[in-house]
Amino acid sequence: MPLSKTGEAKLYYQFDSTAHRSTLVLSNSLGTDISLWDGQAPEFLKHFSLLRYDIRGHGRSPAPAGPYSIEQLSRDVLSLLDELELRRVHFCGLSMGGMVGQWLGVHAPERVKSLVLSNTAAQCGEPAFWNQWIDSARQQGMEGVIPSILQDWYSASYRAAHPEVIARTTEMLRATNPEGFVACCVGIRDMDQRPDVEKIRVPTLVVFGQHDQATPPIAARFLIESIPGAEELELPAAHLSCVEAESAFTKGVTDFLLRHDA
Repeated sequence: MPLSKTGEAKLYYQFDSTAHRSTLVLSNSLGTDISLWDGQAPEFLKHFSLLRYDIRGHGRSPAPAGPYSIEQLSRDVLSLLDELELRRVHFCGLSMGGMVGQWLGVHAPERVKSLVLSNTAAQCGEPAFWNQWIDSARQQGMEGVIPSILQDWYSASYRAAHPEVIARTTEMLRATNPEGFVACCVGIRDMDQRPDVEKIRVPTLVVFGQHDQATPPIAARFLIESIPGAEELELPAAHLSCVEAESAFTKGVTDFLLRHDA
C-alpha cells in the first residue's frame, strides 16, 4: 500500500488487482480514510479490481499546503489513474468523494465507465457553516468538530445502538490531519457544480439517506433530475449510508455496477 509517485499530491492507496476485471475506485468523505469501505470491500472484490485511496490531507496521504479545490482533488485521481495505467474505471464516491465524482463525470468522462454519487451534493451548505468548522478545527484541532460531525453523519437511533461504530469513527476523525481537513472544507465551501452536472453522460447512480442532514434528500433530488438517465437508491440512513445501511448499500451499488460493466 504505497504512496503515489506522480501528480501534485502524493496519495496513499491500496490497489487489489485481478486480471481481466474492471477497476472500481472508491473515494472517501471528508474526515475519513480508506477503512470507510471495509464493509463493501469483500463483496466488491468478487467482481472488480479495487482501488481505494486517501484523499490528500487524510489518512496516510500527506497534507500539502492548502486550501484545496474540488478540481485539485479530482486531478489527483486522474494522476493516480495515469500512474497505475488505468484507462477507464467505475468510480464510487461518498460526500466529498461524490463531489470529485461529479467533476470527473463532467470534465473527464472518457476515464469513467460509471459513477456512483453517494450522499453528496453539487453545492453543499452555507459558507457560514463551513467557516464555523474551519475556525473550530484551526483553534481546537479535530476535537472541536467531532461532536457535530457525528451528529450529522449518523442518525440518533444508530448512534445509540452501535457505540462500537461510533468509537471507531471517532478515532478515525481524531487521526485526521486538521490542516488537511480545513483545506478540504474550503474546497467544499467554495464548490458549486450545479451549472455543470447536467453535462454528465456516463451511467450514474445517486445514493441518498432518508435522514441525511449533511447532504439532504433535496440535494440528491437535484442531481437525479439534472443528470440524464440517473438512477436512484434511497436508504434508511443518515450521511454515512455505506456504514449505517451497509448491506443495502453494497447490494444496490454492486447491482448497478454490474449492469454497466461493459
